[in-house]
Amino acid sequence: MTDHRPDATSASSPVSNPVSGTAPGPDAAPLPIRDAATVIALRRTGSGPAVLMGQRGAGAAFMPSKFVFPGGAADPGDAGLPFARPLETACAARLGPTAATLAGAAIRELFEETGLRLGRPGAWQDPPADWADFAATGLRPDALPLRFIFRAITPRGRPRRFDARFLLIDAADLDGDPDDFSRATDELSHLAWVPLAETRALDLPFITEVVLAEVSAALAAAGNGPIPRPAGVPFFDNSGAVSRFRRIA
Repeated sequence: MTDHRPDATSASSPVSNPVSGTAPGPDAAPLPIRDAATVIALRRTGSGPAVLMGQRGAGAAFMPSKFVFPGGAADPGDAGLPFARPLETACAARLGPTAATLAGAAIRELFEETGLRLGRPGAWQDPPADWADFAATGLRPDALPLRFIFRAITPRGRPRRFDARFLLIDAADLDGDPDDFSRATDELSHLAWVPLAETRALDLPFITEVVLAEVSAALAAAGNGPIPRPAGVPFFDNSGAVSRFRRIA
């Protein structure tokens, strides 16, 4: 699997290249921006909430050694999937025309990087190559539990750029043992359910810290009940020369 990790930071001034350590030249052509999906898996335990995170390899070209959520870029095979249940209507509307593809990317990346399955029993014929292992588990992808809570576009000056949608799920919606990472690839190490209160002690990308703050706020609003759909989805828009922050209503 290729390196598809989304990242975003405040970009009101030139940002140093994380690979070379030098600021991008003023005449450098902007890189293409790829659609991506990231999954924040939330687990409520007797000792408090925890989120699923893993560590990038020290030699990775993008965000080396950082602790991140599972996720990555959308692939062609993520379009037109036979979902067991589709996205919630309001969530799909906020995600836009590529909503179903992004949901597919989120579920596939979660499975590839952690081995955890967001799906329901159901057979499907001739799955795309990237989905063959998931289909072999006897499940079809289940998009209904996904909640769109954040969006960020990687600023200029990074070695790769993504339009990343962050999607929240409850671990209770996963199929099987949430502690079973035996099917995971080796892209993320130290996979673990990290107590939410302890995440800030990790080496995190800036955008991950911001998203964790949104998760904490959502939990506070939910209490012991289900996490409600947010009134607006925060969006760090770094698509242009000037960074903008707005909310998707």
